[in-house]
Amino acid sequence: MGVDEQTLLDPKLQEYIDRKIKDGVAEALASQPKEEKTPRLAMVASKGTLDMAYPPFILATTAVSLGWEVGIFFTFYGLDILHKDRYKSLKVGPIGNPAMPPPIPALPFLKVPNLISALPGMTAVATAMMKSWIAKAKIPTLPEMMEISMESDVRMFACGTTMGMMGVVEEDLIEGCEVCGATTFLDYASSANVSMFI
Repeated sequence: MGVDEQTLLDPKLQEYIDRKIKDGVAEALASQPKEEKTPRLAMVASKGTLDMAYPPFILATTAVSLGWEVGIFFTFYGLDILHKDRYKSLKVGPIGNPAMPPPIPALPFLKVPNLISALPGMTAVATAMMKSWIAKAKIPTLPEMMEISMESDVRMFACGTTMGMMGVVEEDLIEGCEVCGATTFLDYASSANVSMFI
């Protein structure tokens, strides 16, 4: 007849051994380096003007330089930022933009009234002003910012619903975009540390 191993040890000795094993396992687990989760930024870009195309890319490139994961969901007019025939010629809309100063450096406290903003040619003036400010500040152009973002693995999600609504097909978009629906982006954003709507 075989002898049961449990009967060979004194119960108190068995309890001591079990406790030591449990404590050793707990100590070994505690000493393991904890895997830190990479911070994630999720943004929605909903506007297709030059002045509104910059914020998501400035935030994206800053976040990736800090080691963050970044995803931008382009929807409604924001989809123009990913449109290969439109993104290089985005404009600044002066109407309804009362914070915009006039092109007179000596008078920065003046603001452009909406009536003047509605005059023919003011969109071109506002766009030229913005481009000159960007150049003077030595900020990369929008195409350069987009290239930097893509090289840094920023995920660019094109809203499939908006594409269908606006007659945009995948071939119209710049290379490297992901076409998806809101549910896919929401799944991505559900793990984000920071979420923004621009």
